[in-house]
Amino acid sequence: MSAVVQVPVFDLAGIRKDFPILTQQVHGKKLVFLDSAASAQKPRAVIDAMVHVMEAQYANVHRGLHWMSERTSDAYEAVRDKVAGFLNAAVREEIVFTRNATESINLVAYTYGRTVLKPGDAIVVSEMEHHANLVPWQMLRDAHGVELRIAKITDAGEIDWESLEEKFADGKVKLLAVTHMSNVLGSYTPAERLAAFAHARGAKILLDGSQAVVHRAVDVQAIDADFYVFSGHKLYGPTGIGVLYAKREILDAMPPFLGGGDMIESVSYERSTWAKPPHRFEAGTPAIIETIGLGAAIDYVQAIGFDAIAAHERALTEHGLKVLAGIEGLRVLGSAQDRGGVISFTMKDAHPHDIATLLDRQGIAVRAGQHCAEPLMGRLGVTATARASFALYTTPEEIDALGAGLLRIKQIFQ
Repeated sequence: MSAVVQVPVFDLAGIRKDFPILTQQVHGKKLVFLDSAASAQKPRAVIDAMVHVMEAQYANVHRGLHWMSERTSDAYEAVRDKVAGFLNAAVREEIVFTRNATESINLVAYTYGRTVLKPGDAIVVSEMEHHANLVPWQMLRDAHGVELRIAKITDAGEIDWESLEEKFADGKVKLLAVTHMSNVLGSYTPAERLAAFAHARGAKILLDGSQAVVHRAVDVQAIDADFYVFSGHKLYGPTGIGVLYAKREILDAMPPFLGGGDMIESVSYERSTWAKPPHRFEAGTPAIIETIGLGAAIDYVQAIGFDAIAAHERALTEHGLKVLAGIEGLRVLGSAQDRGGVISFTMKDAHPHDIATLLDRQGIAVRAGQHCAEPLMGRLGVTATARASFALYTTPEEIDALGAGLLRIKQIFQ
């Protein structure tokens, strides 16, 4: 007797009702929002949680002995536990709150990079990195004398393992910093395999999970990640809040990133001593309201379940690729076997900026440009692309509307 396969329940109509902005009209047309990879829309649960903080329990955290401060501090710190569970961190002290994934990577570059890495050590990144996972390492190279090496990707948009082997061959590489999912190509990288590869050669690994955490469950212990970063605003939460996960023993050895209040143990005119992680890395008044909003976003996606979310978005991506493949003169960038809901493309005779502008007149929002990945554009042989990206609230009908809109644009340019 064959086992019964449980199909994840996904109430798309109900989910869309949770996002007030999706009822908007743009230029008299129903909004079709296909730019969630840049920043996702916010469900009512996140909006209400943030309003509630401001209306009913706002005070600064960690410092007050009065009821309001203690209540807000508890709500704020509860989110650290939620994030630890969300990533399956071993302990809550491995979760550091930052402004965004960019700041998280800069924190690692400035603290770990300047104290653990030595001149002559090497860092490896891939050709498909977002500027946030390239520029901080360039800055570290220029200021500290480490070497920055670029591992190639294949034409499909996957890690070129032969190139990666070459970059590690001399034993000087101490850090591999790589995206978990490309914001341009949609490619997932094999995180567990990359971590094992780096560790076997004496290197640590940092994964930029800004896109990946939105679409599938992430287990940093199963991956054996040393560092993992993401931003709240792509995960249906607010802007201004990001996360750095790092193994506790690594954080314990890292000096502070910023100096000021709340990151100290003691202060005198002569010297200061530092708080233990994670507070050592959280100087000043934090993003209290935004952090609580991130907690609400995590509750929201976990209530739906990543099995259901991943199945929905896998179907959307397959449908999107099929729709775009039927448009003559359109080229989809990348063909990775394991890919998420991000599709970048070009059209013959139509600049990506023109595509985005003309789609906007039809109420369809897509991104156009270099997507903060200018070197990757050069690798792909283009100056820019248009990009459609999907979220848990995206419908197949919206992808059909994109296809119809692109056909109208093709007629215009013909």
